[in-house]
Amino acid sequence: MIQRTLSIIKPDAVKKNVSGKIISILEENGIKIVAIKMLTLSRKVAEGFYYVHKDKGFFNSLIDFMTSGPVVVMILEGDNVIEKYRKLMGATNPEKADAGTIRKLYATDIEKNAVHGSDAVETADFETRYFFNAFEINER
Repeated sequence: MIQRTLSIIKPDAVKKNVSGKIISILEENGIKIVAIKMLTLSRKVAEGFYYVHKDKGFFNSLIDFMTSGPVVVMILEGDNVIEKYRKLMGATNPEKADAGTIRKLYATDIEKNAVHGSDAVETADFETRYFFNAFEINER
């Protein structure tokens, strides 16, 4: 089933200049990028995006991190791309991530974990529309 999902290359990975390497991993695994842009999140935008975590203890540090520098936001497309991308990302904690996954290769720690990916079809629908309008998405 062809799906779309959101990917964010987080500030730690952008700062390490590994965005291109991460994009290469996606493309080498048959994932299409149908929208891409670099931006720096304002507090308001980051808080809106991560609102589901607002009552959790890590919320403020997450917002501080996600607004600390530029991010690369993409819409990915492919067959079962949500599951496929989540496997490529690896475990949230890079110490527990499988060898060769994006987080094992490029994450700093459990909070600064290099990339974000939607976890379900419904989440992907919200997240992709949060950052992109219909005119920014390329049909390939």
